[in-house]
Order: sequence, then structure tokens, then C-alpha cells
Amino acid sequence: MDTDELRRFVLDRLDEDEKRLAQEKLPLLDEAESRGRLRVARSDDGTGLLLLPGPVQAPADLVPFPEKVGLLREEVERTDDGATLRLLAGAFETHHDWQEEWR
Repeated sequence: MDTDELRRFVLDRLDEDEKRLAQEKLPLLDEAESRGRLRVARSDDGTGLLLLPGPVQAPADLVPFPEKVGLLREEVERTDDGATLRLLAGAFETHHDWQEEWR
């Protein structure tokens, strides 16, 4: 698996999601959360975010997209963790550039 290609895919989709939000459309990342594919939650100490796989009980306060997108982008840019990149990429698996090997 090419993590650089996967990283670029996720960063491009986050950019597209920001544009969707600006057009008052639901970002695909938020849609994936609502379908239970993943969950972005605040850390216990409130200083960061946690990326959790699969359906997780929804926290009382969902992290707003503008707050989480910047932190996720920073993490994607610096991580070499394929599992993290694949988890985020899975939120965008309906995109035509999605590759099955990322599952």
C-alpha cells in the first residue's frame, strides 16, 4: 500500500468536504459518522481528538466539522500510520478515486 497516495486521497477529500460545507451541504466525513463508519470525538482532556472505528455511541456533543477538519488534516499530513489513513479514507469510499486495497 502506498501511504503517500492514500494520504493525498484523504487530504483531497477533506478539501472537497470543506467546499461542500461552504455550499451548505453535509460533508462526507460527517455523513460517514452518521452511518456509523467512524467517530471523531474529543479526547478526555479536551486538548485533541480521537478517531474511532465503527459505530460508537454518539457523544453528547458532536465535534463540528470546521473544528475537526483542521486537526485531522494535521494528523494526516504527519502520520505514516496506514490504519489511521485507511479509516479516514473509508469515509470517502464512494469517491471514484477510492481503491479497494485501502479497505
